This record gives sequence, C-alpha cells and structure tokens, in this order.
Amino acid sequence: MSTPVALTIAGSDSSGGAGIQADLKTFAALSVYGASVLTALTAQNTTGVTGVHLVPPDFVAAQIDAVFDDLAVGAVKIGMVAQAPIAEAIAASLARRQPIHVVLDPVMVATSGARLLPEDAIDALRRRLIPLASLITPNLPEAAALLDETVATSDAAIAEQGRRLLALGCPAVLIKGGHGHGADSTDYLVTAESSIALASPRVATRNTHGTGCSLSSAVAAGLAKGEGLEAAVRHAKAFISGAIAAADRFTVGHGHGPVHHFYRYY
Repeated sequence: MSTPVALTIAGSDSSGGAGIQADLKTFAALSVYGASVLTALTAQNTTGVTGVHLVPPDFVAAQIDAVFDDLAVGAVKIGMVAQAPIAEAIAASLARRQPIHVVLDPVMVATSGARLLPEDAIDALRRRLIPLASLITPNLPEAAALLDETVATSDAAIAEQGRRLLALGCPAVLIKGGHGHGADSTDYLVTAESSIALASPRVATRNTHGTGCSLSSAVAAGLAKGEGLEAAVRHAKAFISGAIAAADRFTVGHGHGPVHHFYRYY
C-alpha cells in the first residue's frame, strides 16, 4: 500500500500554532505523511507577528522541485505566500508539476490581526494561483477582499460571493464562517452545481490560532487519501470543530492560543 502524502507550501509560525507547523500537525493527526515548502519565516507568538523574513522565490521553487522529484504528492495545500514574486514562483512550479489536488487558503490576516499579505500580492493570488486550485478556502473578510466587496452578512450574500469567486477560475470555494455571529459557525461549500451549508456549534474560546490553516490542511489530507471533495470538506469540518472544542485543554501563551490537533489521542 502506498502512503498518502500531502505537501504544505506556507510560512513558519515560530510559536507552532499556525502555518507550516499547524499543517504538519494536521496531516499527522489524520494519518497522512506531510512534506513542507517554506515561503517565509515569521517571528510570531499567540499575541502577534513581530517580524517576517521572506524566502527567495527561486529557493521556494527549488523546495517544490525537491519534493515532487521524490515523493508521490497526493494533494497540495498553499497558505501564506507572503509576496507576489513568491506566488508567481509557486504558480510556475505547480503548473509544471500538475498535482491532482490543490487547496488554496488565501492567508491575508493572522488571527491576531497582523497583516500577512501586501495589497500588490492579492492580484497574483487572483491571476496565478486561484486558477490552479481545486478549492479555495477564504474566511468572510478574505472572500470580500478577493472580490473588492464588503463582508457578506447573510446566508444568501455569502453564497453569492462564493459563486462570484468561482468566476476567478477555481471549481469550488469553501467560505469559512468563523468570523460570523450566532450560535452556529457555518461554512459554505460552493460549486457550479450547488451550495452546501455546513454548520457546527460555535465554541466560546479565544484559542483559535491556526484554525484556518488547519481546516485547509485537513481538506488536503482527505483529498490525499482519495476522498471526494465534499467528503474531505465534511471530515475536515468535523476535525477542526473537535480541535477547537478541545483547545482549552491547553494553556499556551497569553493571546489567541492554538487549537488541539491531537485531541483524539490525548
């Protein structure tokens, strides 16, 4: 039997709660072997980001080539791309390698509120990376930013923004509802054929660092194992809901603490 492999292309979080570290924890928790390509190093903790050191675009490409030259990558997750030249390098590399599944999490702002993507890089996301993606996973503010619109506040408006995002070239959009309000946190899986609302009880916790990274990685893990898109999204939603619900078992940091990726084991 072959081992399912997922690759994350993202930034490093020195506090271990988000980015590459969260992605690799998610892959491991879901029985998938994880490989990684770093786009940036962040000096970061649960209270904020104090510094970013970018990886040269040609070295990002070299890391991607090294992984694909040796490993049978079943799915790719893309997180923090940091700047337009890095986005271009990732797009060129993946266009050559043509992975079956690409999950793009358009990371723009950290949970702490720190800006992680300059305005001039958003265009590179739209033009170069979204058309390569099997699924994009913006939260409500990110979906609005990609469309240059205000944040949607109703179910109908969220689903409509999802349909407009499809026009950017991807076949599926998962708009995450964690920034919404109400008793449930509802995500919307939008394709050309349907719009599916996926609700789970909203958990009262401040420990939500890395939730977006972990959800997109969980979807990639499911796709790497051969699950269909809807099944992978549903399983990922269940996983992250459990990880958030168990987050308060940890006492880590003084800000937005991490979710509990291994809540099923300890």
